[in-house]
Amino acid sequence: MTDTPAALPPEVTVFERGWLCANNILFTGPAETAVVDTGYHTGAAETVRLVEQALGDRPLDRILNTHLHSDHCGGNAALQARWPAAHTAIPPDQLAQVRDWDPVALTYEPTGQYCPPFRVDAVLAPGRTVELGARAWQIHAAPGHDPHAIILFEPVSRTLISGDALWENGFGVVFPELEGRPGFADVAATLDLIGQLVPRIVIPGHGKVFFDVPQALERARTRLALFRADPVKHALHAAKVLLKYKLMEWQSRPVDAAYAWLTRTACIQQVHARFFAAEGERQWFDAMVESLVRSGALRLEGDVLHDA
Repeated sequence: MTDTPAALPPEVTVFERGWLCANNILFTGPAETAVVDTGYHTGAAETVRLVEQALGDRPLDRILNTHLHSDHCGGNAALQARWPAAHTAIPPDQLAQVRDWDPVALTYEPTGQYCPPFRVDAVLAPGRTVELGARAWQIHAAPGHDPHAIILFEPVSRTLISGDALWENGFGVVFPELEGRPGFADVAATLDLIGQLVPRIVIPGHGKVFFDVPQALERARTRLALFRADPVKHALHAAKVLLKYKLMEWQSRPVDAAYAWLTRTACIQQVHARFFAAEGERQWFDAMVESLVRSGALRLEGDVLHDA
């Protein structure tokens, strides 16, 4: 789905991709073209098609990522293959991990996901600006969901590219908290930063472009307060999100095969060990499946799970 609300800067096109693939934000400036976030690897061919169709005869000059979760940079390699000269910039602190390609440090293996290796040319340093579509976009650190994440803000149109730091109805799983590192305070600080920027329009990592930013911030802060009060609730939510995400990729899977995947997925194993060790692992998995089926997120037909 292509989303180009009239309030967006005219050089910006948003490809709304759903939840398996993050939204792609395309810039067509007078001198250069760029895309921010490239989706998951299973949707990479569609990402290339959408960008090709929008650019026509123009090349893609730049690729940028708000953070390096697999649903935001999984199309980088395909875009680089199509446009080999495309300059690629990522958030700071992970340059060496990408150049040496460490899928464990980059969290792809621990979360049971995949991202094709890609080339990186530069970092997006907070406190600086990056020119996109002939406008200067501010780069701000936005830790919480991911400790290395950045957001981009254009102060004239007051447009924010928020990644997974703010959605219309919440924010992404706070992964540092699953590892025993503080993350909720960073989420709160990032939400405060967004409030101080006073954006008029937000392009989120997932979901539609939205305008009622104060209401979105209120919902996000309410959700954060619930998670801070009950970290176990957040941990269970995170495990369900990872399982649901994998079913979106698979579309369907025998229950026993899905359970086998869970036993091999380090991030979920860590959640179980830290928060649910008193519960048998299979019992815990079956309870998650039952909850996801009951909520309508998954369907169970015989012994096969289906995405819903």
